[in-house]
Amino acid sequence: MKKLPRDATNDYNNEMAALRRATVSEETGADLHHTGSYSFNPDVLPGNIEAFSGVVQVPLGFAGPLLVNGEHAQGQFYIPMATTEGTLVASYSRGMRLTREAGGITTTVIDDAMQRAPVFVFENARYARDFGHWVEANFAQIKAKAEETTRSGKLRNIEQYSMGKMRWLRFCFTTGDAAGQNMVSKATRHACMWMLDQQPAGLEHFSLAANFDTDKKHSQVNSLRTRGKRVVAEITLPAALIETVMHTTGAALFKQRQLSNMGAMMAASVNNGAHFANGITAMFIACGQDVANVAESSAGFVHGELKENGDYYFSVTIPALIVATYGGGTGLPTQKECLNVLGCYGEGKVNKLAEIVAATVLCGELSLASAIVSDQWVSSHDQMGRNRK
Repeated sequence: MKKLPRDATNDYNNEMAALRRATVSEETGADLHHTGSYSFNPDVLPGNIEAFSGVVQVPLGFAGPLLVNGEHAQGQFYIPMATTEGTLVASYSRGMRLTREAGGITTTVIDDAMQRAPVFVFENARYARDFGHWVEANFAQIKAKAEETTRSGKLRNIEQYSMGKMRWLRFCFTTGDAAGQNMVSKATRHACMWMLDQQPAGLEHFSLAANFDTDKKHSQVNSLRTRGKRVVAEITLPAALIETVMHTTGAALFKQRQLSNMGAMMAASVNNGAHFANGITAMFIACGQDVANVAESSAGFVHGELKENGDYYFSVTIPALIVATYGGGTGLPTQKECLNVLGCYGEGKVNKLAEIVAATVLCGELSLASAIVSDQWVSSHDQMGRNRK
C-alpha cells in the first residue's frame, strides 16, 4: 500500500486531509464522502490527532432537563449525549424527569487526585523499606521539585506500596481543570530524576510507570483511594412519584437492588450498578473527554434504602471519574459547544462537570432498573432501539 501523504511544515489543512482520504479511497475502494464533511478548520487540531483525514460523526441528542442541587452544579441542564444506541437518550430523560419532579439530585465531590506511580527496585527489601522512610522525610523537597514543571499541578501526597524488593510510589496530584495525566507524568519524572540524583542506597532499577497507576484501566486501588474525581449523587424519591413516573414501587426497586448486588458479587464485577458506562461514554464523546478513561470512570458503587413510608433513597458513587473542562479535546469546536451548553467550558468548572456527570449516571441507573422490574426493558428497546432499515 502507498504511504499516507504528510507535510512536515503544515499538515493540518483541508488539502492534506483530502490527499490522505484520496490515498485511502484509491487503495481500499471505500467512499469517504461523509468522512470528509466537517465544519471546522483543521488548524485547531495539533495536539489532538495526527494524520488528520476527516471526521466520524456520532449522532447527538439532548436529555433532560436535569435538576442538580450540587455545590458546583446548581439548576437545570440539558445533557449532550453522543451515541448510536437507541433508547439511551429517552431512558436518561425519563430518569431526569423522575428526579426533577422529586426536587433534584444532590451531588458532592469528595476527593480529587491524579496519579503517576513509578517503581524503584532495590537489592533487597531492607533497602526498599529505608528508601520509603527517606521519601517520607524528604516529601517537601520532592513536592517542590515536582511542582517546578506545572502551574496547575499540586503534589498533595505520595502513597507507598511494597512487594519484595520493589517499592511503588503513587504520586497524587490535584490538576486544576485538566484531566492531568500528561501533567503528572512530567512532574513525577522531574521529581524522580532529582531523587535518583540523591543516589538511593541499594537501588538497582527505576521505571516511571509499572502498571500501578492504573492508567485507563480499572483497579481496586482506584476504587478505594480515588483517581480523578470521587463524586456522589444521591436522592430520596417519594413513593407516589415512583409509581406515577416509573410504573413500579420503591419496594420493587429495593428488591432488584439486592439481587443486583449479589449478581455483581458473584461475577466479581467492578460495579454493582447497571450501566454507568452508557451515560459516561455518551457525555465523554460529546464533551471532548478522553473516552479511554471510561475504563476507570465507569467503575462504581450503587446503594439503595427503602424507607418505612415507601420512599426510596438511592445513590451512586463514582470513585475514579476523570473529566476536564480545559485542555485535551475540550476546546475543539463541537465539543466546546457541548460544554458551553452545560456552562462547563474553561477554568473553575471541572467539579461542576463532575457533578453533572454523576447526576446523569444516577438517572440512567434509576431508569434502567425501573424498566427491568416493570417489564418495559425489552419492549422499549424493541420500539426505539432497532434499526429496521
